[in-house]
Amino acid sequence: MAEKQGFTSSFGAIAAAVGSAVGLGNIWRFPYICGQYGGGAFLLVYLIFVFLIGMLLMLSEFIIGRRSQHSPIFAYESLSPHKAWRYAGLLGLITCFLILGLYLVISGWTTNYVFDSITGHLAGLSPDQLDSHFASFSSSALRPIIFIAIFLALTALVIIGGVQKGIEKVSKILMPVLVVLLAILCVRSVTLPGASAGLEYLFRPDFSKLTGEGILAALGQALFSLSVGMGVMIVYGSYIPNNDNLLKTSLWITVCDTLIAILAGIAIFPAVFACGQDPAGGPGLVFKILPAVFNSMNPESGLPFGTIFASLFFILLTIAALTSSISLLEAQVAWGSEYHPKHRTRHTLILSAIVLAIAAFCSLSNGVLSHLKVAGSTIFDLIDHINSIYLPPLCALLTVLFTGWVMPKSDIRDELSNHGSLRISYFGIYYFIIRYIAPLALLVVLVTGIINSLH
Repeated sequence: MAEKQGFTSSFGAIAAAVGSAVGLGNIWRFPYICGQYGGGAFLLVYLIFVFLIGMLLMLSEFIIGRRSQHSPIFAYESLSPHKAWRYAGLLGLITCFLILGLYLVISGWTTNYVFDSITGHLAGLSPDQLDSHFASFSSSALRPIIFIAIFLALTALVIIGGVQKGIEKVSKILMPVLVVLLAILCVRSVTLPGASAGLEYLFRPDFSKLTGEGILAALGQALFSLSVGMGVMIVYGSYIPNNDNLLKTSLWITVCDTLIAILAGIAIFPAVFACGQDPAGGPGLVFKILPAVFNSMNPESGLPFGTIFASLFFILLTIAALTSSISLLEAQVAWGSEYHPKHRTRHTLILSAIVLAIAAFCSLSNGVLSHLKVAGSTIFDLIDHINSIYLPPLCALLTVLFTGWVMPKSDIRDELSNHGSLRISYFGIYYFIIRYIAPLALLVVLVTGIINSLH
């Protein structure tokens, strides 16, 4: 058997894991979810959940991965006397397939919008025309699938390169580029006339607008944003060097992920308010409203500032999507490589073909296959519904139950302390939250989501 590859440094591990965590959840989903639930009030609750639940759940997945040195199915099986726990890993693998299938559709949209922005196809369009442009593109049969395939090919090329020369190397390049692009957009956004209203909306809490639904959405967003509850961090945990401090690694990833989500809000909300658009614009905020915002930046002199910033934004969004899709596909390839370590390229191509088929069906359900419905939902909406409500919270619940109630406490302590070389004075608090608080919170999210979906 070939020697298992791992990350070569702490920075490589953090860059790769931050790349997994930072994705469409931060830059596409976070701003409009935040906008729907009152801005600053939602942000405050989100921060509590992301550090209290999300980070400790990530830490638990790292423990499982590094302790076992396996992908999820074999990780659960090797660490538990009960072989039935392997199905928790299988559920995570299924979740990765479905999430990546849907994720590729949206990533294909962002890749197309990079092309449309650079070529000027979005310039000068009114909000109504932008709405029609998005509806026409997303419902067409061929064009979205072409861009999905292009995006997936980029993802597969990185995975074929391996853990060190592919994932780690690319993450070390793309993450700094992403931060620089986001910083440029933030500077431009906050210097627009009237931008202060957007900053006030983002950072000034208005608890009158924060509902129970919004609180649950904040916890769900914390899980979605950190890429936990699907086994990805178990895989990355198996690549983390044995001398790395897992708590510090988890903390760095959580801080970086959260800062990028907040920077995305700073880049988006001031511009949205400055241009008189709706901050609670839903999923269309990125593909319909923001292009209108960028168009309004073009001055009377005709200089294409809006076109430039629109291009930068969609390049940023595509980079964020790529770093996350890499981790989702790697979780699947790592499972295949457990059986045949020397056939990484073959596994990547086969699994890419399967997930491309899922993504194609999701995309076509917005157009020519829109008549195919299950329980009244299109394929796209059904998989989105399953991903949003059922699978990640269930996988996350199984993870904390496994860590808190199945794994030997001595194994967890040993892994966190790097075999006794690190002080872990926080262990009691961590173990109490993972054993009691996190399962209860995740159970509430799961049950509430199921109840709401039935009404």
